[in-house]
Amino acid sequence: MEIGAITSGLWSHGLIYIVPFLFVLTIIVFFHELGHFLIGRLCGIKALTFSVGFGPEIVGFTDRQGTRWKLAAIPLGGYVKFLGDENAASVPDRDAVDGMNAEERRHAFPTASVGRRAATVAAGPIANFILSIVIFAAVVFFTGRVVGDPVVSAVEPDSPAAAAGFQPGDRVVSADGEDINYFSDLQRHVAAVGENPVEFEVDRGGEPVKLTVTPRLETREDEFGNSFTMPIVGLRADNSNGSFRVQSLGPFEALQYGVSQTWFVASQTVGFIGEVVTGRQSADQIGGPIRIAQVSGQVSTIGFAALLNLAALLSISIGILNLLPVPMLDGGHLLFYAFEAVRGRPLSERVQEVGFRIGLALVTMLMIFAFWNDISGQV
Repeated sequence: MEIGAITSGLWSHGLIYIVPFLFVLTIIVFFHELGHFLIGRLCGIKALTFSVGFGPEIVGFTDRQGTRWKLAAIPLGGYVKFLGDENAASVPDRDAVDGMNAEERRHAFPTASVGRRAATVAAGPIANFILSIVIFAAVVFFTGRVVGDPVVSAVEPDSPAAAAGFQPGDRVVSADGEDINYFSDLQRHVAAVGENPVEFEVDRGGEPVKLTVTPRLETREDEFGNSFTMPIVGLRADNSNGSFRVQSLGPFEALQYGVSQTWFVASQTVGFIGEVVTGRQSADQIGGPIRIAQVSGQVSTIGFAALLNLAALLSISIGILNLLPVPMLDGGHLLFYAFEAVRGRPLSERVQEVGFRIGLALVTMLMIFAFWNDISGQV
C-alpha cells in the first residue's frame, strides 16, 4: 500500500511538470517548424517530413503534397526535412541531388536559389517572434493589463535610490528622458540599463527634482524559490491607495503591447548572452529541459495565461538561439548563405562539413552544460 501511494504521488508530481512542459514545447516547436514549412512551400521547395519531436513516429499522416506530418517519441524539438536534405539539420545530400531528374531538382532545397533557401531558414526564428507577439497581445487583450501609477510608496534602506535621495511620495516622471507612465515602465527601464546610471526626473509635491541612481545587481528569489539576478534601485509601490488597476486594451493597443514586449524581452536576452560571453553575467542561469519543465509546472499553478506568457518568453529565446551563427543552427545556415551570396558560389563541401561538425560539437556542449545546470540546481 505504501509503495502504491508513493508511486501514485511520484506520478502525480511528475505530471505537474511534464504536461505543462510538453504543452509549451510543442507550441514553440510547431510554430518554428511551421515557419520553415510555409515559406519553403511558398518558395516551391518540397517538404518530405514535418516532425514534432525526434525518434520513432507515434502518430502521423501524409498530406496531398506528399509531406509526412508526424508526432515523434522524443518531444525535445522537431524538424522539417526538405527534398535533397540528408538529415534533419538540412545538410545537403549531394549524392541524392546528383541522381535527381529535372523536376525533382526544381523542388529540392539544395538546388533552390540562395535567396529562397535563406528565406526558408530565417522563417523559423521569425515565426517564433511572431508567436510571442500574438501570445502577449492575446493574453493582454482578453485579461487586461495590470498597471500602477509610478508613485514611490517606500524606499529600501541602504539602496541606490536611498543614496540618491528618493523619498516616499515621489512621482517618477521620466528616466533618461523617457516618459514613465506606469510603475512597470520604471521597472523595465531599470532592467534594461543594468548597472549604468539612470537620470530620473520626479515630481515632489509639485516641484521637479532630478536624481541620478546607479542600479546594483542583486540575487533574489521568486515565489517558487528560484533565484535570479537583476539590477535594482530599491523603489517600492503598493496598492494601498488603489494606484494599481486592470487596464483594458483594444486589438490595436494589444498588438502594440505584444510587439513592445517581444522587443524588450529579445533585447534583454541578447544583452544577457553578450554579458555571459564577456564574463559580466554568470552562465549558471542557462537552463535546459529539466529547468524548463520545472518552471512550466510552477507557472501552470498560477494560471493558463501565465503559462502562455512563459511560452512566449521561451519562444523568443528559441528564436534568438537559432539565429546564433553556429553551423547546425539556422543562424549557421544563414552565415553560409551570406558567404555564398558574396562569393557567387557555395562554400566547398569540405568547409561546410567541417563547419557542421564544429556546430554539432558546440550545440552538444551547450546541451551538456544546460543539463549540468539543471541537475546541479536540483541538488
